[in-house]
Amino acid sequence: MKVIELPAGPIEYVESGEGAPVVFLHGAMKDAAVWDRVVAQLPTGFRYIRPTWPLGSHRLPMRQDADLTVRGLAALVDDFCASLDLDRVTLVQNHWGAAQVMLAEGYGKRLRAIVACACEAFDNYPPGAAGRAFSRAARVPGAFAAMGWVTRRAAVRRMLAGNDATSLRPIPAELSERWQLPFATEAEVRRDVRKILSDDYSRDQLERWAAAVAGFDGPALVVWAVGDKLMPRDHGARLAAAFGDGELVEIADSATCIPLDQPRRLAIEIARFLAAH
Repeated sequence: MKVIELPAGPIEYVESGEGAPVVFLHGAMKDAAVWDRVVAQLPTGFRYIRPTWPLGSHRLPMRQDADLTVRGLAALVDDFCASLDLDRVTLVQNHWGAAQVMLAEGYGKRLRAIVACACEAFDNYPPGAAGRAFSRAARVPGAFAAMGWVTRRAAVRRMLAGNDATSLRPIPAELSERWQLPFATEAEVRRDVRKILSDDYSRDQLERWAAAVAGFDGPALVVWAVGDKLMPRDHGARLAAAFGDGELVEIADSATCIPLDQPRRLAIEIARFLAAH
């Protein structure tokens, strides 16, 4: 595990391989480990970089004045790539819809190709009923402190691991503990998540983010989960069609977190895309 200091705060990351850079984005209440089984099956000849983003399972809190709006998070990805001197990046995202915002807000100049896996798109920010409920809770004083107190109980964490809306199967115990404990035990981690979920964005902004992908001149692979409860199935086809050079692949027997539910199938599609482009 490496750590890089950015203006917003420290980011942990792991990397493997050498060659053209491939940067992975995970979703809420996950960390870089969500990609382990996928990256283990990808071909050599690429530099695979997996940061842990400040989305609730991060161990190192951001600075108190960090901009953790949706736009600020997009800037954070660009800052990370710039700090590692990465250019012509293939960005692989799951759950979190960063690439669209990066393109709309001027932070996409380092992107060469995009793999969008069951992610936020169009008006689905934050995603699904669960995401919107979490966002409402973030605006209630004391709600996150209470949630942290409740999730300190091991029985509650086991219950949450067995009912994670992003996966069709229970989250493995070692991953569940790794992902839930920072939020449960660290007030500054909860502060970061609360800032993210308290961001206000208008319908005009959502439309501008969605429209930005049409101007992307690189290839895009959109991988959608047939059993997803958070990301509408029609959004996959719409997103692929919105890119100038987009391709859609649907994966059965998977919810949002395709890297957990179908790592082998996802690795095959990413490897094919990397080889072709």
